[in-house]
Amino acid sequence: MTKWQGSVTHATEAEKAWARVRASLRESAGARLFEQWLKPIELVPGDDRDTIRLALPSAFMTNWVRNHYADRLVLEFKQILPHVRTVQIETRAPGRAPVVLAIEPVADAIPAKPVADPVPVEAKPALKPVAEPAQVSMKFGVDPSLKPAPAPVAAAAPVGVPAERPPLDPRYTFARFVVDPSNKVAFNAAKVLAEPGPVRFSPLFLHSGTGQGKTHLMHAIGHAFLEHNPHAIVLCMSAERFMYDFVASMRARDTHAFKQRLRGADLLLIDDLQFIAGKDATQEEFFHTVNEIMAAGKRLVISADRCPQALEGVEARIVSRMSVGLVADIKAPDLTLRRTILDRKLVDLPDMRVPTDVLDLLAARIHANIRELEGALNRVVAYAQLTGDTIDLDFAVATLGEVLRGAQKRVTIDEIQKLVSAHFELKPLDLISARRARAVARPRQIAMYLAKRLTTRSLPEIGRKFGGRDHSTVIHAVRKIEELRDSDRDIDAAVRVLMRELEG
Repeated sequence: MTKWQGSVTHATEAEKAWARVRASLRESAGARLFEQWLKPIELVPGDDRDTIRLALPSAFMTNWVRNHYADRLVLEFKQILPHVRTVQIETRAPGRAPVVLAIEPVADAIPAKPVADPVPVEAKPALKPVAEPAQVSMKFGVDPSLKPAPAPVAAAAPVGVPAERPPLDPRYTFARFVVDPSNKVAFNAAKVLAEPGPVRFSPLFLHSGTGQGKTHLMHAIGHAFLEHNPHAIVLCMSAERFMYDFVASMRARDTHAFKQRLRGADLLLIDDLQFIAGKDATQEEFFHTVNEIMAAGKRLVISADRCPQALEGVEARIVSRMSVGLVADIKAPDLTLRRTILDRKLVDLPDMRVPTDVLDLLAARIHANIRELEGALNRVVAYAQLTGDTIDLDFAVATLGEVLRGAQKRVTIDEIQKLVSAHFELKPLDLISARRARAVARPRQIAMYLAKRLTTRSLPEIGRKFGGRDHSTVIHAVRKIEELRDSDRDIDAAVRVLMRELEG
């Protein structure tokens, strides 16, 4: 075989191997990550059958692939072509020679032939790729202080082919968001921003405590915007990911690719802005990115755990830019909203029966965080499925003991007795007396029921606080009120009002 024939044979087998490796990477990495980072890789022809050369369009992308897929690429090629010793990643850029990054095999390495300025890549034990940030995009109104500028030209998808969809949670849509006065402004603002047509405000700044619906609304904006604009470029990432990618681009000396990617978005969503507090270089780039997005009339959504003015360690000029648009807060959910959210969650669990008193317990005890509330319900359902037990109040308390104690507001039996007696126009002494008239006995039973639901006191302790009654009396009272709540609207309404007041 001539040298020329050998080169042709090597090129053919390398191309076949690369086709198989690409298919494997697409399957394992997922469509979005593959399209963004791995699809741009090209096989570079070469005469050395022991070396595979791959090329990417920028140093930033080269650095990312090198850090996350170095060993994976070596192993994939060696499984198909056992004679391969080295995989090289080259950065192709106009006007300069490629920078070659040599990737040595993970184990049993045999010295490869020298290449131009090789940079050895250390073997990494983990082969799993690191997940990339979600992506979403949207158009915003223009800050009057900024001069209008032409929108940056983004890499458009071919006509008729939608842009790569970001990995938005399919559950997080506007249709599944439970609206009440605590979040109505934020919800309506998000819907307006996602609609096609002129943008009324820029940016939209959402703020609330952890687990109260910011992420849900951001994903809902992405879903709705892409529904109206299938070819739009949408980017959604945390401020921490923004910082990480920016630092990586600086180390790779390729900040241009980073800037082009973000500023080419039609909708940019940045979550948890508070994480860039004190990061001067990151804040500098963030400020310029925000300016470019706003000046181009594109959509921008920012979220944080507090309002812009309360963000410590964030530059005043960024705070000013965040305040130019619409600032909408999401307040902590009240008891009614929490209960409605649980009912909505049960729609996803059609085969499970969760009693009303269990749902009331969860809504009453877990009041600060919707995510924890839904997690508690999932836990109860999962334990019931795994054990085969029936879900009831005792099962829920046993399953969620630590969760309920940690989330519970410190309500005392004395507070319950005072509130119940005032509600039914009695004296607190009536609840601990021996009187058995229904006008006293029913409120006493309600007070015992609330004491069992809202405190950690044992049944004997509750009985002693109600005039030294036996624990069996408390059990009877709890069961009686549970029955009445299903059949007597007045009793159920009274219990709900009392529970809401006790929660503060």
